[in-house]
Amino acid sequence: MSLYEHVIISRPDISPTQIEENVANLSKKVQNMGGSVERVEYWGLRNLAYRLKKNRKAHYNLLQISAEPKVIHEIERQHRINEDILRYMSIRVDDFSDDASPILAKREERKRRERRD
Repeated sequence: MSLYEHVIISRPDISPTQIEENVANLSKKVQNMGGSVERVEYWGLRNLAYRLKKNRKAHYNLLQISAEPKVIHEIERQHRINEDILRYMSIRVDDFSDDASPILAKREERKRRERRD
């Protein structure tokens, strides 16, 4: 099986519970097709570099998926149909990092600095 990092950018007017449901449904679909979701990270509501479909902010999620390429193609096909998803990107990687993603590491560093001050 191949390893993929899959990032999803969702509309900002969706509640965090809806985003969790979408990610849970996506995980079930991957498992039903013979793959597995190794880790899920919610990066939060973040500013976009430029407007996407009249939105300035969006919810970001990172999923680390171990699956066959046909599973990723099916997930991407379903993302194209879903109106709540603005953008998505799947990247094949050699192995998953055990460390936190750069986004979460930066957030933790900010929290540590605020505690010191």
